[in-house]
Amino acid sequence: MIWETNIQTSTSSKSLLHVLSNSKVVKDNLVLVLAGQWIYAVSSIDGVISWGKEFTLDGLEIKQVVQSPENDIVYVVGIAGSSKLAVYQLNAKTGEIVKDAQESLPDGLCGEILLGSSNVLVALDETRSALFIVEFKGESISYNKVQISEFVQDFSGTVKLLPLMSNGIIALQSSSTVSLLKLKGMDGLEVIHSFDQPASVSDALTITEKYEAFAVVQHVGSQIEFIVKVTSDLTNEIIREKVDIDQHRGSVHKVFLNNYVRTDKSHGFRALVVMEDHSILLIQQGAVVWSREDGLASIVDVMASELPVEKDGVSVADVEHNLFEWLKGHVLKLKGTLMLASVDELAAIQALRVRSSEKNKMTRDHNGFRKLLIVLTKAGKVVALHTGDGRIIWSNLLPSLRASKSGEMPSALRIYQWQVPHHRVMRENPSILVVGRSGASSVAPGVLCVLDSYSGEELNSRSFDHSVAQIIPLTLKDSSEQRLHLIVDSNSNAHLYPRSLDALNSFISEMSNQYFYSVDIQKNAIRGYSLQKSCDFNSDDTYCFSTKLLWSIIFPSDAERISVSEARKMNEVVHTQAKIIADQDVMYKYLSKNLIFVATVSPNAAGEIGSAAPEEASLVAYLIDAVSGRILHRVTHHGAQGPVHAVVSENWVVYHYFNLRAHRFEIAVIEIYDQSRADNKDVLKLILGKHNLSAPMTSYSRPEVMVKSQSYFFTHSVKAMAVTQTAKGITSKQLLIGTIGDQVLALDKRFLDPRRSLNPTQQEKEEGIIPLTDSLPIIPQSYVTHTLQVEALRGIVSIPAKLESTTLVFTYGVDLFYTRLAPSRTYDSLTDEFSYALLLITIVALVAALFVTWIWSEKKELRDKWR
Repeated sequence: MIWETNIQTSTSSKSLLHVLSNSKVVKDNLVLVLAGQWIYAVSSIDGVISWGKEFTLDGLEIKQVVQSPENDIVYVVGIAGSSKLAVYQLNAKTGEIVKDAQESLPDGLCGEILLGSSNVLVALDETRSALFIVEFKGESISYNKVQISEFVQDFSGTVKLLPLMSNGIIALQSSSTVSLLKLKGMDGLEVIHSFDQPASVSDALTITEKYEAFAVVQHVGSQIEFIVKVTSDLTNEIIREKVDIDQHRGSVHKVFLNNYVRTDKSHGFRALVVMEDHSILLIQQGAVVWSREDGLASIVDVMASELPVEKDGVSVADVEHNLFEWLKGHVLKLKGTLMLASVDELAAIQALRVRSSEKNKMTRDHNGFRKLLIVLTKAGKVVALHTGDGRIIWSNLLPSLRASKSGEMPSALRIYQWQVPHHRVMRENPSILVVGRSGASSVAPGVLCVLDSYSGEELNSRSFDHSVAQIIPLTLKDSSEQRLHLIVDSNSNAHLYPRSLDALNSFISEMSNQYFYSVDIQKNAIRGYSLQKSCDFNSDDTYCFSTKLLWSIIFPSDAERISVSEARKMNEVVHTQAKIIADQDVMYKYLSKNLIFVATVSPNAAGEIGSAAPEEASLVAYLIDAVSGRILHRVTHHGAQGPVHAVVSENWVVYHYFNLRAHRFEIAVIEIYDQSRADNKDVLKLILGKHNLSAPMTSYSRPEVMVKSQSYFFTHSVKAMAVTQTAKGITSKQLLIGTIGDQVLALDKRFLDPRRSLNPTQQEKEEGIIPLTDSLPIIPQSYVTHTLQVEALRGIVSIPAKLESTTLVFTYGVDLFYTRLAPSRTYDSLTDEFSYALLLITIVALVAALFVTWIWSEKKELRDKWR
């Protein structure tokens, strides 16, 4: 990185970037940055802000910046409200306004504006059915409104303006066609070419001083067609090629054209194509040169799935094929050893080694290290990654989460385990559930897809007639091992899936024990609900249940704002409910799964760090029971500010915030213990069975709890937090912290023990209590990512392996990172460096020594008998 400049803006708006071209001094081009009503000029050499200008027109949002080719004038085009168009002429060197003009246009504008020529704008109206041709001369603006239906036949769906071509050529895209329009001054537009198939058009690329070229990529059946045309003569096609691509990539979204000079001095072209699933292809000479699954840079949810069990029966064909591959592999390895292998054969040898590796097999191992990581991307694509080498096993761009013809962009929400059949009883493959919305709005109808975990095949999909506000996976299952899910809509009605009589009966028998809560950040409230038998609006739907408000906590908006809420993972395993402390006393953990953590900050401290004075800032942490709404614990941190990151596990909560008074980050820990079981320390009561350890925990009675807490200084800002999960919960916990440097730090939970003291007793030292320090240590060897960085880190997931000592850690952002972690070392397995040969030699030597000594003993006994 050469330089970086941060520009503070008072209002949140879409930012634009424009680089001024300067033929005289190429090295000192200004970069124009636009945000809200401000425009800044930044030097491209050192990032210094040369000048800044604020436009005083109320509600102005800048949409376009255009540079005049004749002089140092910059045209800034913006919209105030929805109908007023404003054009400013600025001096590019000083930022002073030379001229400005404003005009109110009828029917409003949608915000898409292009510059057709030096002083003519083309804007799309608010209904997206007409175009405004706007001409500005000096301080006056004149316009002409043209209906799109007058020059584009049978257009339908959402219309949008594509990036400007050149020579007055404008591209207009509808749901099924792309039309190239020629601007005829203020008189109107004429269609000079159209593409019937769904297509994408690139920007114009300057080839020589005489002509420019642009690319069109369109779908033709199962192929895409790559066309390059010249802007001055649209009938002249330089290139027309058809390329085979994977159908799971969807339609073409964007195309970028690039040219190169061939050996015969002619111009060749290549295109960088962005697909609907956010993957990138480079097309050249009728083939895909390379492709990248860049959709993996926008993962929204992750889950793990077991691989299939290795089958015992093997067919004759498989044996013959494996024998042939075995002979072929050995011949290749022999040629490689004798240094007779070609480059392709060396690559084949390397591929054989990778394929034959134990960690890359497509079957599950006895330690549970080999798994499928199934990820859901923002584009609505589901991808399965092998944990052995990260390769893509299968991918599926879900049809129900693709953009509709009306232009609605669906949104993928979450991915869940749907069915895990027992491999010894049922022959079916496990399946996963994907839930999304048919539009970007929170009230848009929901969609549901069920996929096969091993193949990615879509088994079932359906569209809801209700919205998706909250998804609640239940612990209940039906007779076919399908997990039950409740989907709560925006009207607070709960819908049960799968819709089967068996699932309905299972749910109704346990409905009285089902509770859920919702956190409404906009209304600054938390509410708890129970379920009732039928919906208020649709009593015929037996799978719809109305909800009853049991409790609500509404925080005063002038004093507190909800920052974050967290709860325990439903699949977390707790090994023991008791904790034995140094004096042989027993403390019982409060292990209710209904415990939720909520952190609120004062309104002044809701912004960025430093936006409030220490006296105005405060952070309040709550522990709340989700069934009764009872606040179990409350603590206030004065002078503290967000952003807050938290994680809840077993009976403790760890959260991270900024201390304005100390000018440092802090991590606080809260541990909660159940005092109602404190009397169960008498051995006689345990022997006679007069204890209440097996009594069910209930949220109806007021619990007697004891809380211990402590806070520590921490060096780093935090992006994400998680906690390690193991199969039985025996292994010590570690906190996985995603730092601002895009690395993952593993911090032992013992450092966050609230019972730490300055001078621990000998018994406390034996227990493992670490002496108290004001700061948490950052040990370089504790970085899980080592020296690597997970660019734009967003999430950390811990997956338990079958081996108790080991957990699998997956970190995602723009990059992906996967590793195995042993928080308490591998106490239940031998290391990879263990010498099996030495063990075998030792055993053989012991057996030989035993045999020799036995012979000596027999001979000695025989001699003694002869005497």
